[in-house]
Amino acid sequence: MSPPEILISEFAGYCWGVERALDLARDAAFNAKKPVCSFGPLIHNPEVIRQLEAQGLSVIEREEDARSGTVVVRSHGVEREVIERLQRRGLHVVDATCTFVKAAQEKAARLRESGYLVVILGEPAHPEVMGLRSYAGPDALVVENSDMLPGELSSKRVGVVVQTTQSQERLAALVGALASKVRELLVYNTICNATEQRQQSAQAVAASVDVVIVVGGRNSGNTTRLAEICRAVQPNTHHIELPDEIRKEWLEGCRRIGVTAGASTPPDQIEALVAHLKGVAS
Repeated sequence: MSPPEILISEFAGYCWGVERALDLARDAAFNAKKPVCSFGPLIHNPEVIRQLEAQGLSVIEREEDARSGTVVVRSHGVEREVIERLQRRGLHVVDATCTFVKAAQEKAARLRESGYLVVILGEPAHPEVMGLRSYAGPDALVVENSDMLPGELSSKRVGVVVQTTQSQERLAALVGALASKVRELLVYNTICNATEQRQQSAQAVAASVDVVIVVGGRNSGNTTRLAEICRAVQPNTHHIELPDEIRKEWLEGCRRIGVTAGASTPPDQIEALVAHLKGVAS
């Protein structure tokens, strides 16, 4: 029996925003005023974070833990006043916030200033969403799906912004649910292009294979979303961080194996996964 065919999603792995953040962080690690740290993990990929730490970029979780030197703001962004506070304390700040996240922050602030109740579609505990909420105001609502909407809203003028890694399907469902609850609805679709590309190409691969392997950090929102989308099409979908997590039984009887990866997954991790699959499936 011939070995299974491995199909790699057309769009998989690093997006432009992640590459930009990594370039800024590595430059800071070598050239900026020491010590150099990032406010939270720069991206949601544990292996990459370990590599950055080896290059001199430590991770802090609280802004008060930065006492001197340089702070790199993670690609997911931070709350509205954090950068100003760090700069006032004399710290050098390198802002690696993804430009799509920046755009979502600006739109959330614009909605708030225009008197809209802001509804954020996203994961409440995700750092990107926590940052967005600081721009959207204290009365903003954060929902992961339309089912989380309250029966009554505090305003009939509602504006929507979206965590950049959410899916179009969830946004469409939320807009549909809001339409009957409000008089005025302004929607900013702030899902980034790279997310859409990865989701669409992953979905296409999932529809044509017997098993899907999604590689990327388990704390990565966009990677988790890819796994959800693939699983809806191909239930035999598995989200892993490292190739040695793969079980041979996942591949038994499979003629075609699909591979995709989140936007925070580097090319070498995809290549390592493919090499491992060839070994396990042979």
